[in-house]
Amino acid sequence: MSKKSAALEYHSTGRKGKIEVIATKPCQTAQDLSLAYSPGVAEPCLAIEQTPEDAYQYTAKGNLVAVVSNGTAVLGLGNIGALAGKPVMEGKGVLFKRFADVDVFDIELNSENPDEIIRAVQLLEPTFGGINLEDIKAPECFYIEEELKKTMNIPVFHDDQHGTAIISAAGLINALELVGKKIEDIRLVVNGAGAAAIACANLVVSLGVKRENIIMCDTKGVIYKGRTEGMNKYKEHFAVDTPLRTLEEAAVNCDVMFGLSSKGAFTPEMVRTMAVNPIIFAMANPDPEITPEEARKVRGDVLIATGRSDYPNQVNNVLGFPFIFRGALDVRATTINEEMKKAAVFALAELAREECPDSVCRAYGNVKFSFGRDYIIPKPFDPRALMRVAPAIAKAAMDSGVARQPIPDMDKYVEALESLQGKAKETLRMIINKAKCDPKSIVFPEGENEKILRAAQVLVEQGIARPILLGSEKKIRATLQELGIDLNGGVTIIDPANSDKANGYADEFYRLRQRKGLTLSESQRLMSRKSRTHFGCMMVRQGDADTLLAGIDANYAETIRPALQVIGKQEGLSSVHGLYIMVFKKGLYFLADTTVCIDPNAQELAETAILTAEMARMLEVEPSVAMLSMSNFGSVRHPQADKVRLAVELVKEKEPGLIIDGEMQADTAVVTEILQSSFPFSTLKKAANILIFPDLTSGNIAYKLLNKLGEAEAIGPILMGMNKPVHILQRGDDVMDIVNMAAIAVVDAQNNGRP
Repeated sequence: MSKKSAALEYHSTGRKGKIEVIATKPCQTAQDLSLAYSPGVAEPCLAIEQTPEDAYQYTAKGNLVAVVSNGTAVLGLGNIGALAGKPVMEGKGVLFKRFADVDVFDIELNSENPDEIIRAVQLLEPTFGGINLEDIKAPECFYIEEELKKTMNIPVFHDDQHGTAIISAAGLINALELVGKKIEDIRLVVNGAGAAAIACANLVVSLGVKRENIIMCDTKGVIYKGRTEGMNKYKEHFAVDTPLRTLEEAAVNCDVMFGLSSKGAFTPEMVRTMAVNPIIFAMANPDPEITPEEARKVRGDVLIATGRSDYPNQVNNVLGFPFIFRGALDVRATTINEEMKKAAVFALAELAREECPDSVCRAYGNVKFSFGRDYIIPKPFDPRALMRVAPAIAKAAMDSGVARQPIPDMDKYVEALESLQGKAKETLRMIINKAKCDPKSIVFPEGENEKILRAAQVLVEQGIARPILLGSEKKIRATLQELGIDLNGGVTIIDPANSDKANGYADEFYRLRQRKGLTLSESQRLMSRKSRTHFGCMMVRQGDADTLLAGIDANYAETIRPALQVIGKQEGLSSVHGLYIMVFKKGLYFLADTTVCIDPNAQELAETAILTAEMARMLEVEPSVAMLSMSNFGSVRHPQADKVRLAVELVKEKEPGLIIDGEMQADTAVVTEILQSSFPFSTLKKAANILIFPDLTSGNIAYKLLNKLGEAEAIGPILMGMNKPVHILQRGDDVMDIVNMAAIAVVDAQNNGRP
């Protein structure tokens, strides 16, 4: 599938677009309805009429931001109009929610008249706690923001201007420290005179850059005093008395160049003429004014940042706007002022100087980040950014007198912010990045399946794995062409019917199964044409593939049987075991056994618990195990409860360091308050993240109900206890389910054989 097709499918599959509105209060009964609407809703209405500030108490206003645009300057697309810009504004809302739990309504205004936009936004003030202006062209955006800030009593923030300015200013502070230059001494060239460029220049002036040391250029060249062509009052603010007329001339002996223009605007010759230890922020998107490779080829002492995620020092606005609004909303700020913007700058600059935690390094493929020329800006997915920037914004608002609800205890506020961050998606991203560090070969027996081919495209493009597709090469290539997928040689295609390995695999399989009813001729048929799953499993056994992923076209038993026959379970285990990872908004849980052992005994339950804990550790999750039952610590005497109790004892003998307890009921296992209040003696002091079920019936029912009714994402089934890594897909899996399982399979293969 082409990137265009994938993007269109992403936006159109299922519920259209990227957002929905979720009710936060129950509305199931007549009583609920009477409180949510008539007559109960009259009470908060009357309270707000009496005290307008109560709107923050009784409505969503305090956590609601409007992303407002007229679509005149969308991303790199230009003036595409309000309606065409709507996907971007929805995306902005997704980022607000993902990074700071701020709710958003996107508002697309079909007007290029700045006064109409101003009036429309003013009329929105009763609804929202803040306004994020987005993708409005310059110079109108300056006038719109200025007028709204004068007339509205809630924060108004044009992210295209100030977001870029804040992130780049934080990077500049750190870059100057590394090269030993003072901000008040530097000569700065700004290429571009639009919203972001002028905001960047204004902000660095407030931080200490002398205005007379800034040369700003636009498409007409240097903005100098007396120039009339292409000028406006905002450019005039940066007009200087200088004989320089071109960007090339301005670059000579300058210390810093900010690019907010277009691809290739900075030439190697310009870089060559800059002062010693030159600093370049090439922030054009999607392609920078000059790439790091091009700049470093000319100057070994250059320090460079771009807007690209595939280069060090990414200037990414997502490090700013979610956290800025989070802090502003939480103190009910009336505006986002210069003090608050500078507070965000210093918070981000300081964060980059701190030791980068392992969790962030793992999220980026185990790359070690430390303050230096390739790490002057925190990473966009650094979870600490929320806890640093939002409190800094809140404190600056309080100190500058624009906070209507000061925060009395900042430490408790930081704790509350930390609780907003769900760890589940971070874990999934960490798994994928861990796989990327050492991609392994995955054999897909159902290589002709369309979903497998589309997943293979993702695996190849993202460098997660090296797919091996089993099937007819002619059919696979025809399907790839039909889907518009070009894998650029990133996969291996093998047809077992024509493989020179088939006879050798058949001989080995016959050796394994000759005393279990298998004939040589049947083994040959299985390997050459009857069962691609058997062939794929033999590839893994013989070391011709690192792992196998199968089951999209078959039932569970048809997939697991060949794996057990060819690869088998680990020595010393009584069985293999099945696991599902259930991903919720605020966390994830490991549920086992959900697929294999129908009525496990105490020994098998103990094995399940130990193997699941090992899998959790492999995925960088510290295990905390609850052995589930109908009984709470002896409250019921029954053989089913007794075997769970015995299993706990067996686990504690084998793994004394593992946090585990039981037998216990499911609500006890997942509710910390129940554990602490009713069972303070338990070795579990907080909710468990591993739930071991007493039998397959309960485990299978539980994960399917959580998946369908609890809206949890199910990842699995994951096989544990195999001699070599083999994993199974479900018939209903979509492309991303396959990608997630492939990443887990790769990580499992990376750990296979390690002590």
